[in-house]
Amino acid sequence: MALGYRNRAVIPLERRDDGSLRAGYYRAGSHTLVNMNHCPVLDRRLDALIKPLKHDLERTDWPVDRHLQHQGGLRHLALRVASSTGEIVITLISSHSALDGLAQLAQTWMDRWPAVVGVCLNLQPMTSNTLFGSETQVVAGRGSVTEHFAGLDLQIAADTFFQVNTAQAERVVDLIAAALGAGTGDLLIDGYCGIGTYGLPMAASGWRVHGIENHPGSIALARQNAAANQLTSRCSFDVADMAEGLTRVLDQATAVLLDPPRRGLDPAVIQALIACPVATLLMLSCDPATLARDLNRLNTGYEVTSVQAIDFFPNTSHVETLAVLKQRDLTRAAGP
Repeated sequence: MALGYRNRAVIPLERRDDGSLRAGYYRAGSHTLVNMNHCPVLDRRLDALIKPLKHDLERTDWPVDRHLQHQGGLRHLALRVASSTGEIVITLISSHSALDGLAQLAQTWMDRWPAVVGVCLNLQPMTSNTLFGSETQVVAGRGSVTEHFAGLDLQIAADTFFQVNTAQAERVVDLIAAALGAGTGDLLIDGYCGIGTYGLPMAASGWRVHGIENHPGSIALARQNAAANQLTSRCSFDVADMAEGLTRVLDQATAVLLDPPRRGLDPAVIQALIACPVATLLMLSCDPATLARDLNRLNTGYEVTSVQAIDFFPNTSHVETLAVLKQRDLTRAAGP
């Protein structure tokens, strides 16, 4: 699907001197906001909300100050849809909660659009590029959507990570399953596990799974999702720094799956993987440059057996890549 595939959007906001509200993305290489009413790669159920939501927000007297240059206020509009169920959560990201009439407006949105199951307020008072703050308040309804994914039911919250292209993410589940083989109760470490997107389907196929993630909200949902799918006995989860979390369990694992952020793996993570190598290492990367760098650094302990590109982001320059590595046979490499 070349258009209409994104299940999530975080859209910067600004209010002009005449009171009009602009919502859009940044012009390439700048912080200049390009106003928009539609986004062709966004799921059409979300795309249809942009213009009316802008209109409603424009009519409020709430300050809009995404760079926190003045008194603070609204920063971003976040939208999330579950591709399979159509459930939608609307989230306003603001530096503060002094938004008079928010509860009434939230209820208006839920009454107007039956697919909207919740409206949230995320507080991000820090002057940084981090989109979401650590506190999310449910203003109306609930704070998560239900997604039917790879044979499981997953709860995905407004502020937790989930792949933006659901159909391609399910394809990755099949690729991971093919690379790992049938689960026989061996331990798979799911690094940067999020809400259990990839680890839980592997638990359902017979693997024992230990997820590691530094976002407490994601781990809470991963545990909830494991329980909802009767997988608790095969799963454990750890809120931890990745290198420290890996070090605690690597000697028990047969395989490791890593889905790191765009910046790739920290040197301490690579050192841990080399110090205690596992039979199979899978890396899912959204940046080919950092993937190439990390594969080169892992070369002393692992050899790459396959690299598969997956077009998660049609009509953009970005691509997701799954690399499969096997523990290097150092005896063979050393020769006679």
